[in-house]
Amino acid sequence: MSSFTMAEAIIAAHTKDPVAPGNICGVSVDFAFANDITAPPSIREFANMGAEKVFDPQRCAILPDHFTPNKDIASAEQAKICRDFARKQGMLYWEVGRVGVEHAFLPEQGYVLPGEIILGADSHTCTGGALGALATGVGSTDLAATWALGTTWLRVPETCRVDFEGSPSQWIGGKDLILAVIGKLGVEGARYMALEFHGEGLSKLPLDGRMTMANMAIEAGGKAGLFVPDEAVLAHVKKRAKRPFKAICPDEGAAYAKRISIDLDKLEPVVALPHLPENVKTAKECKNIEIDQVFIGSCTNGRMTDIEQAVKILKGRKIHDRVRLIVIPASYEVYNASLEKGYIRDLTEAGAVICTPTCGPCLGGYMGILAGGERCVSTSNRNFVGRMGSTKSEIILAGPMVAAASALFGRVADPREVE
Repeated sequence: MSSFTMAEAIIAAHTKDPVAPGNICGVSVDFAFANDITAPPSIREFANMGAEKVFDPQRCAILPDHFTPNKDIASAEQAKICRDFARKQGMLYWEVGRVGVEHAFLPEQGYVLPGEIILGADSHTCTGGALGALATGVGSTDLAATWALGTTWLRVPETCRVDFEGSPSQWIGGKDLILAVIGKLGVEGARYMALEFHGEGLSKLPLDGRMTMANMAIEAGGKAGLFVPDEAVLAHVKKRAKRPFKAICPDEGAAYAKRISIDLDKLEPVVALPHLPENVKTAKECKNIEIDQVFIGSCTNGRMTDIEQAVKILKGRKIHDRVRLIVIPASYEVYNASLEKGYIRDLTEAGAVICTPTCGPCLGGYMGILAGGERCVSTSNRNFVGRMGSTKSEIILAGPMVAAASALFGRVADPREVE
């Protein structure tokens, strides 16, 4: 009997085909979703292939999160197509005010579970790997076929094992860890591979930090970013799970195509300079870089821990006169908890503007577009040319503590400067 990596073990539990790296396997799918950008083409292809009903309305979902509340007529038409289809199918759909950024909202609500195969028509679907799910992004046509059949095909990925040694300091978060990995691998270093994260230091990382790391596996080219479900994961999902599930772990003696290690004792707060996530430097190396805007939010860093880390830096202080600070909680659960804890007031008193949960600024949609010549420190996941607006603007990726400190100084800053 073969010893499986985590990705192989999950695929083996969902197929009758032989599982080995490079094999094509037909697999059952546990949950499949799209957003207000990717759902309309999925809906067209669903009709073109002659499908009439989704395979299970409680396992198929559309989340309006990218251009909602609708910013213009085109986005309103997109949302209407989604809404009408979801109502006709009886599938899962949540209106603004009851939803959030898909990769924050779905795990929060118990729709992403350990041991499952999750498909989303969005590249950052790999966030679900933080909970031990083989979650990956697909195109709208593949998503349409999955909605119709409840199955898809997967090429079994090779696995790169990442071992974190030592313990992170209080100034280090999940963003620093994953940027360190991407800086070491490069943006193509894990192309079509599964990243499998290990190390005792990870046990000290909040679940939100693990989601940040799984989210950005795609930025190293990865098919998935997987954490072995531990007590923290099981405690999180048991009180939220919408379906029965069975956690799956890798086997002892599994064969890994590649292995790297990161020393957490030596890791400092880092940033990724324009225009690739692999351009990683320590924050203190970049103190001469002035900025115009800071964005704290997105499916990467818009969760409760991220807001708490930003407030820890900003409370009782004022942001730099020249800087705009935009904070977007990734879901209404995060928004409401921030209200109850007084964090929203702490942030607005520091000079931040708070926006409704949306993906808006991350993809250059709305609520934070950059003009030519402007530079933003962003907690999102991509710093490609033109990602947040003008092709002449620049994005520097960072975790919420570096972002908050940068908002205070008007330049890239190490959070330890605030002490």
